[in-house]
Order: sequence, then structure tokens, then C-alpha cells
Amino acid sequence: MIRKASLLLVGALVGAAAVTTMSQMPLKVSATANAAATDTYRQLNLFGDVFERVRSDYVEVPDDAQLIESAINGMLTSLDPHSSYMSPKSFRDMQVQTRGEFGGLGIEVTMEEGLVKVVSPIDETPAAKAGVLAGDLITYIDGEQVQGLTLNEAVEKMRGPVNTDIIVTIRREGRTEPFDITITRDIIRIRSVRWREEEDVGYVRVTQFNEQTYDGLKKGIEETTAKIGEDKLKGYVIDLRNNPGGLLDQAIAVSDAFLDRGEIVSTRGREADETQRYNARSGDLTNGKPVIILVNGGSASASEIVAGALQDHRRATILGTRSFGKGSVQTIIPLGANGAIRLTTARYYTPSGTSIQAKGIVPDIESLQELPEELVGRVETRGEAGLRGHLEADGEEQSGSQAYVPPDPEDDTQLNLALDLLRGEKVDSAFPPVPDSAAVKN
Repeated sequence: MIRKASLLLVGALVGAAAVTTMSQMPLKVSATANAAATDTYRQLNLFGDVFERVRSDYVEVPDDAQLIESAINGMLTSLDPHSSYMSPKSFRDMQVQTRGEFGGLGIEVTMEEGLVKVVSPIDETPAAKAGVLAGDLITYIDGEQVQGLTLNEAVEKMRGPVNTDIIVTIRREGRTEPFDITITRDIIRIRSVRWREEEDVGYVRVTQFNEQTYDGLKKGIEETTAKIGEDKLKGYVIDLRNNPGGLLDQAIAVSDAFLDRGEIVSTRGREADETQRYNARSGDLTNGKPVIILVNGGSASASEIVAGALQDHRRATILGTRSFGKGSVQTIIPLGANGAIRLTTARYYTPSGTSIQAKGIVPDIESLQELPEELVGRVETRGEAGLRGHLEADGEEQSGSQAYVPPDPEDDTQLNLALDLLRGEKVDSAFPPVPDSAAVKN
């Protein structure tokens, strides 16, 4: 079963053996089921006919394995923007990435209308330093048109030897003409958690959810608490802005770090018996100190699980702009020597039973950044609701928002507001959050 797969992601197949077991009980198949099966086999025969015609009549001799791989990837990508096939090399690269070290440019991407769309540049990577922004569309890679490539093919072209240059052509909202950015490839070592003391407030920045995230968060909280002093510490700012997500188990662990009890998240698949609930265990790493979580239009998936759990439990105040709205879970299903598939297998729900798919997390306190003149109108993300083929929301769709974080903390409107609230220099009815009858009770 799918739940036996080795890895769950919340955040873009040749030779797979299907093994089924059947009981010895008589099996009754309805006429409708027989008709459906017959139609399916007819369509598979059609695929075989087309495949043979391409092999025999195409102007050049095609690569059979590449044809089948492309067909399988086309089937998966037609489902939603986050399902895809991974070749053995792509699968190995993904495993390395979740461990927190990989080669590349340092961008999280998806596919939109045949182009590579930047979900978020990763902090302190070549792409971020070169000026790539969330929402940018990559139209050419080293002069080769992206249109017509799969996401995996485009990503493969962006990889390469360390210290070599790549030119990506960017189409950015608000600019009339595409422009080129030269990026020097490097080893991307993701330190998923960074922290510092903001005088009497602990600041923890989580850039993604990989295997190192919870341990990094724990170390950051312990070190900042020790340096500031328990008696002087006003609280914590947890910065999830432009965090594209990652591993589900790490999102659960990070949420659990601030909760003593209660549900963190539930995942619901196609069948009722596939529902799984994840609950907090006793122990709050901050000993109940006030917490403000920063989110924006680049906060997706695992970031939204954390924000949604702490918001529903009134454990933290969410500040910033509406999040990306990716409320689905992808399961990585290994296929032996043939790579793996990334398949959307469930939606996730916050503790109150709310799906944020194509809606996003709405902050308790909305705060917009003051933008440099050259970026006005260029750093808005359309979020999950803007992706072609996305899973539909329950109700009205609306996700994505401003996704800009100033490089200088002094210019960071959202961070400075959070610090002022924690110090009592500004007040807002949403901070601190007060449990009430609407709060989740577990």
C-alpha cells in the first residue's frame, strides 16, 4: 500500500512490477466494472499502437526508454502540479537534498504553463545572491527554450559542475521584457535553521524542512535562551517566510516543539480508512514563552502545517501575508532500479479540520512589506490557486501574496512589528492569542 512508502513530502516508471494478492473467496464483478475494465484495456492498446507507430515511422530513430519515461511523466504531471516521475538519478538527488546537501543553484521550482516557476530562492545560495525572486518564470536555460521540457528535464539542465556558470532567462511580472541572470553553480549546503538574539527576543529562521530541521530548531532555542537569559527573554519569532516546505515528519516535530498536547495535523486520502492523525507529545521547548510566526506568499506546505497547528491551538500569533496554499501530501514511491514516483496521495487538514488547499493560511495580523520602487508589483505570488491543474479547494479559492523579505533586518516591516509586539511597544488584539470556545480542544 502507498502508506508503506519510505518518504512523505508536503511541498514538483519504467518496469515497475505490480504485485497483487487475492483471497480465495468468490469474486463478483458487476457488468459496469467489466465495461470500465474493457474500456481501460482498449485505451492501453491505443497507447501501444501509437508507441509502435512512433518507433517505426518517426523521422529519426527514437529512444524507446525515453519515449516510455516521457509518457509516464506526462500521465503523472497531468494529475496535479506536484506529481511526477523521478529517474534513478533524480531520485538519488532528491534523497541527497532531503539530507540537506546537494549541488545546484538553490531554488525551489514548479511547472506553470510549460515554464519553470520559482516558488522560492533558498537563503544564501547562488540563485538568491544573483537576484532570483519568488514568482519568477524561467523561459530559457543557457539559451535553450524551457517550453516543451518536463520539470525534471529543466532541473537537470540547471544542475552541473561546481563553479560553472549558467544563464537563465527570467520573465518577471512588472517588467515588459525578459532578462538574463548569470548564476555560478555551487554545492548547496542547506543549513535549514539559523538563529540570533534580537536583544531580548530570540529569532529563529527556518528555511526548509529537511532531516536536520528539528535538531536545528532545538539547538537554536536552547542557545538563544541561554544567551538572553530565561528571565529577560520576551519570546520568540519563528520566521517561515519563503519556506517552501519539505518533510512531513519534520513539520510535525517542529509543531510539537511548541505544544504539550492536541492534534497537529491530519492527512486524508481517497478512502476513509487512509486518514491519519498526528498528535503532540508533552513538552514545550520554550516553556510557554510567547511565539510569533512570520509567513508570506512563499510559505508553503510544511510551513503551513506548522502555522496552521499553532494558530488553531492559539499557541502562536501568525503575522505577515497569506501563505501559498499547498495543502496536499506527496508520497515518494520507490521503483527499485527504475527511480521513483512522487504522487499526491492525501490532503492535509489543520487541527480544526480546515483544508488550506488553494486557500492558504490567513495571518492573524496582516503586515505588508515596504517595497523598493523597482520591485513594486513584482513580488506577488499567485500561490497554489494560480497553478494549472491544482487540486480544487473546499470553497472559494484564494492563495498567495507578497513574497518579499528585505535583506536588511532594519527594513523588515514584519519582523520589526513582531519584535515590537513581543516587547509590548505595540499592541494588537490578536497578540497574545487568547484561547476561547473556538479554539481546538484535545
